[in-house]
Amino acid sequence: MRFVVDASIAASWCFDDEDDPVANKAFQLLEARAEAIAPALFWFELRDVALVGLRRDRISPDHLVDVLARIDRAAIELEPMPGSSAVFDLARRHNLTFYDAAYLELALREDIALATLDHALVRAATAEGVPLIAA
Repeated sequence: MRFVVDASIAASWCFDDEDDPVANKAFQLLEARAEAIAPALFWFELRDVALVGLRRDRISPDHLVDVLARIDRAAIELEPMPGSSAVFDLARRHNLTFYDAAYLELALREDIALATLDHALVRAATAEGVPLIAA
């Protein structure tokens, strides 16, 4: 099984105070040898969220290094940048950020499910007929 994973899911894996059943399900799928893909921006988004968490004392520096290494070892393939017109179209149509629309565009292009905790992205994926990873 392949699915698109977004940074909201991976961010949940970083912090002990974020225990979400959908994020847990996505991680269980990866542990069971599923493959996840994400736009290249995933790498930056995840590290930005981790940095903010570090600054807010939500995670220790040592735990942060361990968590990011664990996520890097997971079967998450970073995809090259898509054409911008499809992403702009989705962002405009569903009132998404360009970043979130990039995850949706990838799920549509690959015809695979999406794992996200972002409510606006869930609504847009549902409207576009993209299956969602659920707990």
